[in-house]
Amino acid sequence: MTPRRADSPSMPVSPEPHFARLSDDPLADAFSGRMGAHARGGALPVAGEDVAGLWARLTAMPRHGPSVAYVHIPFCENHCLFCGFYQNPWRRDQGAPYVDAILAQLVAGAETAVQQGHPLRAVYLGGGTPTALAAPDIARLVEGLRRYLPLAPDCEITLEGRIVSFGLEKARAAFDAGVNRISLGVQTFDEGVRRRMGRKSTRAETIRFLDRLVALDRGAVVIDLIYGLPGQDRATFRADVRQAAELGLDGLDLYSLKPIPGTPLLIAQDKGKLTPAGQRDLGHFYADGAQEMDRAGWEAISTTHWRRGTRERSIYNFEVKAGAQCLAFGAGAGGNLHGHGFRLTPDLAAYRAEAGQGGAGLIAGMMRPAPLAAVHNAIKAGMERGRLDAAPVDAALAACGMGEGFSDLAAPLTAQWTEAGLMRPAAQGHTLTLAGRFWQVAMTARLIAWVEARTTQNSKEMTA
Repeated sequence: MTPRRADSPSMPVSPEPHFARLSDDPLADAFSGRMGAHARGGALPVAGEDVAGLWARLTAMPRHGPSVAYVHIPFCENHCLFCGFYQNPWRRDQGAPYVDAILAQLVAGAETAVQQGHPLRAVYLGGGTPTALAAPDIARLVEGLRRYLPLAPDCEITLEGRIVSFGLEKARAAFDAGVNRISLGVQTFDEGVRRRMGRKSTRAETIRFLDRLVALDRGAVVIDLIYGLPGQDRATFRADVRQAAELGLDGLDLYSLKPIPGTPLLIAQDKGKLTPAGQRDLGHFYADGAQEMDRAGWEAISTTHWRRGTRERSIYNFEVKAGAQCLAFGAGAGGNLHGHGFRLTPDLAAYRAEAGQGGAGLIAGMMRPAPLAAVHNAIKAGMERGRLDAAPVDAALAACGMGEGFSDLAAPLTAQWTEAGLMRPAAQGHTLTLAGRFWQVAMTARLIAWVEARTTQNSKEMTA
């Protein structure tokens, strides 16, 4: 059955859930939801009684291949309306003891095989709001990371945060300590939308600080913008992107607003107090932003990220999505060791008590790798960049003991997506169209699920 637009009762939709709707407007109609790209595909949780033994084995194994580290600062000065990651309110007296605990965790793991050896390509200080920390605490934390981790000579060290309570003093301290990339959540420059979303700095203050930060010329400066915010129309968003392009920034992320359960924004939306853009409009916001970036001469290095020059690399963001090993530090931090996903305890008191031990007492949960994890990672790496080459996925399939070639395995799906205007054939695989780049996350999840289902079916047929 041919898939058609869902809003036309005379045009039925295909029962195949992986297929896209055929439409004159794929930006709006291709899928009904932005299905997440975190399919477990057979990954199973580790039983509590097995965590300690498995953790001891994993940390005793040397790392190989792309590796990064994540440091979590789980404090925020206020709960942003759209954010689903809020954990703890910020109090100034918490900063120094929390940094002490992270440094203790670093020292405790310094002699383990997993923390030594193979160089790390990137370190990301995220949250939460890392820039809420005092300048001396930022400096000694970064210096500790450089002392106790095997950083590559060109390691990307990112400090994430907000403009409010940051300031040039902290920026200079961070750069002096070794940070070479700062990523700030601006979300919008529009004064009315900023007020509606509870942003603390004005448009003028935001632009003035970014101008001064860029003028330091000490490292890459990157900001996020969000489209689909309440009170924001396409003209407003275009103006935001043009403003960002004029500031001399090194990188820019464009993200769509996501309705996350439990966030203040969704609660206000359910009560009728705030109205975000309609879901069918989001693709056109994205197209507007991409067009403005193209007009300004910026290079798209992923489906959501653009750069103005060569200083911006966005190494951490790409490597974690491609399955890199990831050391994790701080309460609530998540990582990946030898294919095993894990999360440290988010409880601050428990983290501080266990940090100096550096053992399994820090672990809140672990997942064993999916049988086709390497295939998932190869698919995600290509889709994230907007170009899915068959060779890396073929290699991953072979490494997982699968004899099928990816092109043949995925042919029905890629042919249908090509017909739907989401991708086009390329020399070694497929490239995503503008609409495909917007729907990349939904497509990636469906492609992973498709490969899982087809390989399972083929295996059953071979053993029947």
